[in-house]
Amino acid sequence: MTSVLERPQGRHSGAAPRRRLLVVGNGMAGARAVEEILARGGAEQFTITMFGDEPYGNYNRIMLSHVLSGEESDADIFLNSLPWYRENGITLHAGVRVDRIDKFTKHVFSNDGRVTPYDTLIIATGSRSHMPPMDGLYTPGGSVKHGVFGFRTIDDTRRMVQHAQQEHHRRAVVIGGGLLGLEAAYGLKSHGIDVEVVHSGGHLMNAQMGPDGGAVLRRSVEALGIRVHTSSRTTAVLGRDMVSGVSLRDQEDIACDMVVVAAGIRPNVDVAVLSGLPVERAIVVDDRLRVQDEDDIYAVGECVQHRGEVYGLVAPLWEQAMVLANHVTGVDTSSAYLGSRTATKLKVAGVDVASMGLHGPEFDTDEHIVFSEPSRGIFKSIVVRDNKMVGATLLGDSRKVAYLTQAYDRGLPLPDERIALMFDVGGPGEAVGVAELDDGAQVCNCNGVSKGALVAAVKGGCSTVSGAMDATRAGKGCGSCKLLVRQVVEWAADGAVEEDPAASYYVPGIPLDKPALMAAIRKQGLRSVSQVFTALAPGSAEDAKSKMGLASLLKMMLADRYIDERDARFINDRVHANIQRDGTFSVVPQMKGGVTSVQQLRRIADVAEKHNVPLIKLTGGQRIDLLGIPKEDLPQVWADLDMPSGYAYGKSFRTVKTCVGKDFCRYGTGDSTKLGIEIESRFQGIESPAKLKLAVSGCPRNCAESLVKDVGVVAVEGGRWELYVGGAAGAHIRKGDLLATVDDPDEVKVLTGRFMQYYREQANWLERTYSFVPRVGIEHLRAVIVEDSEGVAAQLDAAMQASVDSYADPWSERDDPLTPGQFRTSLPLTVLPQVPVR
Repeated sequence: MTSVLERPQGRHSGAAPRRRLLVVGNGMAGARAVEEILARGGAEQFTITMFGDEPYGNYNRIMLSHVLSGEESDADIFLNSLPWYRENGITLHAGVRVDRIDKFTKHVFSNDGRVTPYDTLIIATGSRSHMPPMDGLYTPGGSVKHGVFGFRTIDDTRRMVQHAQQEHHRRAVVIGGGLLGLEAAYGLKSHGIDVEVVHSGGHLMNAQMGPDGGAVLRRSVEALGIRVHTSSRTTAVLGRDMVSGVSLRDQEDIACDMVVVAAGIRPNVDVAVLSGLPVERAIVVDDRLRVQDEDDIYAVGECVQHRGEVYGLVAPLWEQAMVLANHVTGVDTSSAYLGSRTATKLKVAGVDVASMGLHGPEFDTDEHIVFSEPSRGIFKSIVVRDNKMVGATLLGDSRKVAYLTQAYDRGLPLPDERIALMFDVGGPGEAVGVAELDDGAQVCNCNGVSKGALVAAVKGGCSTVSGAMDATRAGKGCGSCKLLVRQVVEWAADGAVEEDPAASYYVPGIPLDKPALMAAIRKQGLRSVSQVFTALAPGSAEDAKSKMGLASLLKMMLADRYIDERDARFINDRVHANIQRDGTFSVVPQMKGGVTSVQQLRRIADVAEKHNVPLIKLTGGQRIDLLGIPKEDLPQVWADLDMPSGYAYGKSFRTVKTCVGKDFCRYGTGDSTKLGIEIESRFQGIESPAKLKLAVSGCPRNCAESLVKDVGVVAVEGGRWELYVGGAAGAHIRKGDLLATVDDPDEVKVLTGRFMQYYREQANWLERTYSFVPRVGIEHLRAVIVEDSEGVAAQLDAAMQASVDSYADPWSERDDPLTPGQFRTSLPLTVLPQVPVR
């Protein structure tokens, strides 16, 4: 590969050149180190370049378990988006791996052929999943067998979710009963998968707690329907081409469709080893976080060995990043990292867990106070030595954790009645405990936020809990500290905490909830996004995060009277195709009800051949997806197809999935295909607060999966139709609620449109029906939509009809772009991954 020498330039010509700071690793430790450096004026001292293996900004790895369980979307866990790097003058090479460091000439070599010089280097390569030796783990080609997953990255998590959601995958084995393994098991269970945990230790989470606590935790985990095998080791992964089970030592084999290996992590030190840096268990650093015997190379995070210790928790990373930044910037060259006292406070598989220090007594003179209530899943253990707390384990009840953490961190004298350490009996109560916390007591471990920082935010004018969280980043990590954050803020505000009004805004840039916003738009006759900002935003300021929501709302309200402004749209809505991770687009021609013809298939095949489409894929909604279309080729692809848009993008009505119904199926009782086509024809392309996916099944065997769609229709005996709403089978899984049973397909179409219009008018922006329906209540929806209890049925029908009448195929823009750059190629701002051609 040809090498390219990169020459970072200073920001100000004529000024003293800034030094070149290069960071290898864009994970939580690397990005945090850069944040700390910027906070100390580093932008004026350095030109900063970062390399990261993953093709993304920086995200919160702790929250991957929430993404797996569906509690958070992957978009919600990013700490620093790509614009953050640009705004701070940082050159980020995302998706590029550094292979080697030449410490003598001070250059790094990356796998894209780039050679980048540095004056100061920071290594933050983190760690990787540990794959313990076992037979059958790898294919003959050396890749991990299909159905085996690590659990370390956002891509790992996405693949696990995708695999778990395939309906023929019903059983999973998680190898490892530590924190990560239990989170993986809990997340998979939320997808309806039968999960068994295999753990080599004698009890669960043996690194954080003793056998008694592990027994209580096991009881709580098994109560969730997760089977647990302790003192058991996996010897082989079964299956020839894909996983069919695992073999255990001294136990029967377990059949399964997927295996998640969560057997710990290992420091990622390959580049350090290849570059001749000192590596033992990890990269050896001194108290300044400087690599041993190297003046200009630092290391931070899970790839670091300091005084023989390697840390895998977040709090030590933050402490290291601060010391490193003090030295790199010269702000405090006396700063020293002397190691961390680790405390863990998390919710594991739905159970509150806090652990710090010793699990049990070591000496005869140690005091050990234990309370156990297994039936309620509560276990508390505290170890005291010389009247100082040296360890604690709390399960199922962490209300005293703030006080105990401070006592552990600072060696505070303890009350004579030890029981007061566990319960509010003559000891510091919950509120008193908050008041007694030192200002330096760490409240948020994920982001290293102290009580003093929160108090300062409140004294500085933050009068709401969310405001204090935004100002300090407290509670923005795993979220387990939110209760304590609220307590500290309420205490600091002396009861004068205000409710955050922004929580009810429809979009963040307009201080109105949805009913008030719609009323103001109608009253003032506003017809475009820019008019709304001018009339209703504070200072008439435009807010980029609000544009998409406002555009959708205005088009729903105004139909053909809406004035379209393209800068208010997301890229998918501007070019009417779905952007992919490599910067190309996918094109999905419309096939109403999933029905196609010989002519359509032939045309699609011809277009795919003419444009060298690298991948043709059937979608979950019974359509054909042409993937890998460059942006500039979209108009010609549409012209050659000469078929309407299939709406595989945007926050709008998308498709109606159908089964073959009564004409072909032996069990069919209704013409599901005909009804599906009619529904799709009527509602094609209408905007909504979030995407809408529908289905029609010809009988209760439900082959079109109607029960897990936003709107699902099922034919039943007697020529009748059941109408379900609020179902989901994506990141969230929910069976829809029965809205009505009707006698006629026309009634189905009326009630479908009425429900969709009510949802469009009442739902919050990006609120899917699986959240909207339970929030509003199926009884209320049934009363309004079916029984017309509020007398708005005709109004809803008329509003929907206006939207239907205003429909125009967006692909008609292919011959006359609305803006000069609508279909012009733009240079990517970051290196994009190359999607393989199959």
